[in-house]
Amino acid sequence: MNNEIVPGFDSEADNSLNLRLQKIEGMERSLVIYASGYIDTYNSNSFRKRTEKAVQAGFVRLVIDMRRVNFASSAGVGTLVYLLKLVKPRNGDVVLQGIQPKVNEVLQLLGFSQFFPVTENLNESLAYLAEHCDLPCFQSCSSAPSAANSCGRHEGVSSAAWNAERSWWSPRPPRCRSAESEGAS
Repeated sequence: MNNEIVPGFDSEADNSLNLRLQKIEGMERSLVIYASGYIDTYNSNSFRKRTEKAVQAGFVRLVIDMRRVNFASSAGVGTLVYLLKLVKPRNGDVVLQGIQPKVNEVLQLLGFSQFFPVTENLNESLAYLAEHCDLPCFQSCSSAPSAANSCGRHEGVSSAAWNAERSWWSPRPPRCRSAESEGAS
C-alpha cells in the first residue's frame, strides 16, 4: 500500500521502525506517516531515505504520527530536522503528532522542540496545517515579498518574515488570514 502512494517507499524498510502512509484527502501534497517502533542510529538512515522519497514524490506537508514511537535518539531527531529542512524550502512543514514523553524530552534537550508543531491528534494536526498559508496561496505568489503581500492573504508579512518562513529554522511561519476574515473585510 505504501508503494502505491510513494513508489519505492518500502524498498528501504527496516523492521525496527514500521511506517504506514496515508494521503490526507482535501489537502494537497499532504501525507500522514504512521510510525511504530523506535528511531535510532541504526535505522535513522532508512527512515531518512524513506521520508525523502515521500518529499521527492511531492508530499511536503507531513504529519508524523509518533504515538507508537517509544524512543528517538539524537540521530533520530537529526533525521526529523533533516526532513524539516527538506520541506520548508518547498513551503511545507512537519507536524509531530502524539509524541511520547521520552521522545519529547530528547527534542527539548537537543533544543529542537521549538521548530516542530506538536499536536495530540489528527484533527489538531490538520487544523495546524490549514491555519498556516496553504500551498496554493504560496504557489500563486512569486517569491518576492512584495508579491506575497499583494495577494491579500499575507497579513503583515515583511521581507524578513517571508525569508524566515522559507528557512527551515523558523520556529513558526507567518500566518495568513482565514477565509472567514477575508469574507468579513
